[in-house]
Amino acid sequence: MEAKQTNSSVPKDYLDLVLADSSGQISAKLWDASKTDIETFYPMCLVKVQGVVQLYREKLQVKVTRMRKTTGQDGVSITDFIRSAPLAAEELLPVIQQAIESLVHHDIRSIVAYCYEKVKDAMQTAPAAKTHHHAYLGGLAYHIVRMLEIGEFICRQRPFLNPDLIKAGIILHDIAKPVEMNSEYGIVMDYSNQGKLIGHINLASNWITEATFKLGIAPESNVVMALQHLVLSHHNLSEWGSPVQPQLPEAVALHYIDSMDAKLQMVEDMLQTTAAGEEWTPVIRGLENKAIFKLKL
Repeated sequence: MEAKQTNSSVPKDYLDLVLADSSGQISAKLWDASKTDIETFYPMCLVKVQGVVQLYREKLQVKVTRMRKTTGQDGVSITDFIRSAPLAAEELLPVIQQAIESLVHHDIRSIVAYCYEKVKDAMQTAPAAKTHHHAYLGGLAYHIVRMLEIGEFICRQRPFLNPDLIKAGIILHDIAKPVEMNSEYGIVMDYSNQGKLIGHINLASNWITEATFKLGIAPESNVVMALQHLVLSHHNLSEWGSPVQPQLPEAVALHYIDSMDAKLQMVEDMLQTTAAGEEWTPVIRGLENKAIFKLKL
């Protein structure tokens, strides 16, 4: 939510809003906003809204006619409107913890456990992204668990891959997302200063280095170099945020495991939030702005 002014000869205040519930979100405008309106409404505020849905620049937008904050008498809670991962944190976090404990190599297990401890509490709610994929309550833990499932299959199919590096890379690749983004109820309000100036990839690499000093592990060892490479290369290209490209077998696998889970989740989420009568989904930004056809056989 943001208070703005029109560009007319006599500027008027209005509220630029995003209305959201568990099914998705839509932009909205409250025109001719009063000083009371601007002082009353704030981000993450639970409201009752009446309005007219209009098409603006080929996108739906709500022209708000009435809006008020909810009260205890409305019998609703903000958690009723929050979009969440398909599985609760109580189911997801033990899977991640078990994966860490299953790591055979002592130094890999120690470094991963050290980094995970930094964000263990935040994992209860942290999203995996602001808008791109798994952008909801518990999205990061869900993303990691689904990647671990894919990684387990890939390691059985391709025995030349090191399972410890695959699992470690999956857990570490987005481990600093809770620090990179300021979120509440799984909704990202903004990127943190560290997120804007350093980013989750470099933060995670720094945490690995920090772990070596705390745990007495040689920072120049092949294990440390491999873990840092997995994190630094998982976006694959510099324009996507990776300073290096994957040049370990496990780094190649990690990039495609990450990409496949993210893109399939984008499709699944869009299918679930597209009206039943629509044949095509809206375009999906992460799929080069392609729409998905809801094929019926």
